[in-house]
Amino acid sequence: MIYNLFDSVAAYRPTEAEQAGPVPPVEAVLFDFSNTIFKLIDVPTWLRRVADATGRPLDAEVLEKTAEQLYETYRIPEVAAAQIGRDESAAQHRTALFAWFERVDYLQGVEEAAYGLIAAPDAWVPYPDTEPLLRELRRRGIKTGIVSDFPWDVGVHMAHFGLEDLVDVRVVSYQYGTEKPDPVLFRAACEQLGADPRATLMVGDNPVKDGGAAASGLRAYILPGEPRTGERGLAHVLGFLD
Repeated sequence: MIYNLFDSVAAYRPTEAEQAGPVPPVEAVLFDFSNTIFKLIDVPTWLRRVADATGRPLDAEVLEKTAEQLYETYRIPEVAAAQIGRDESAAQHRTALFAWFERVDYLQGVEEAAYGLIAAPDAWVPYPDTEPLLRELRRRGIKTGIVSDFPWDVGVHMAHFGLEDLVDVRVVSYQYGTEKPDPVLFRAACEQLGADPRATLMVGDNPVKDGGAAASGLRAYILPGEPRTGERGLAHVLGFLD
């Protein structure tokens, strides 16, 4: 699906009363998944898992070379083109990553194993401040949801770390055949939560995709896009509730 700017503008039509009245307090918080509340394991860890699963030798030199090749081949025009819209379906995501992996010497012939290890329940891990924030939101009675571009249900990763019950709904792109910032995804999450979009906050790391929630009447909080190994800065979300 091609995102239409005019659709986004039409997605939110506040009434005259809403325009004149006070901004409602935040009653629901939606989160992006990848690089917002969970992150993928690092490349060396993933490659070592591939080595263990396939029996392929992986010394420090091969690991370094493979990491460099992954970076370089992702920028090949054909590979980059294959990534467009990849989270619209599980099949598209698989095709996109296979198009990438088959260009990497170490992964040739073991693309299936490499892909499976990215989808493993423990391949995605929560940031240190993810659970504390989700528990605090639950304590305060704030509704929560996930709106994410992803090719499978992220609940498998949340369940692995015992966090699945801390989020009320999950709206994932592959289920709808479209990606953010399509208003369909934000609307669906609000509808499932029974939340007024004007009283809902979207938290993510992409100003275009996650910030697009504003076109549907939500507020948006965009985290820095930098890679993080420590806390993500999620505690700042609580400032929107005060």
